[in-house]
Amino acid sequence: MAKTTELDAAYRATTYRVFLPGGHAELRIDQPNEVLKAWVEKVGCSTFAIITACNPGSQPLAAATNAERQSQLECELLEGNYEPYAGENVPDQADELLEESCFVPDITFEDACALAEDFGQNALICGGSDAIPRLIWIEEQ
Repeated sequence: MAKTTELDAAYRATTYRVFLPGGHAELRIDQPNEVLKAWVEKVGCSTFAIITACNPGSQPLAAATNAERQSQLECELLEGNYEPYAGENVPDQADELLEESCFVPDITFEDACALAEDFGQNALICGGSDAIPRLIWIEEQ
């Protein structure tokens, strides 16, 4: 599915929760987060991405299918020598479904976008040493 105003608004109306060693961070697109900033500085992380394999093209799938896809994404990340941390994408609207995701430190922008595209995602979250999550649309790459 291509970028639309509605999809952009939905991605921005989501909290991207990442479970880091020692705690978790509640991230919002284009907003600094002190927990993530401290963690990035502590470990010397220069880039990161939040990627999900769930609901490709923003089309809801069965929970079992999403779990299988997410497991496959995690395996691919591990095989690529990345160390993913668990995450979840929590929509502001209660009627929307929570999605599992992976927080991946030190992944290249190109690898993150390629993985997201391989799993049929419209977009992903990327950031750098400033620890500010940015929304990246796959079609614009």
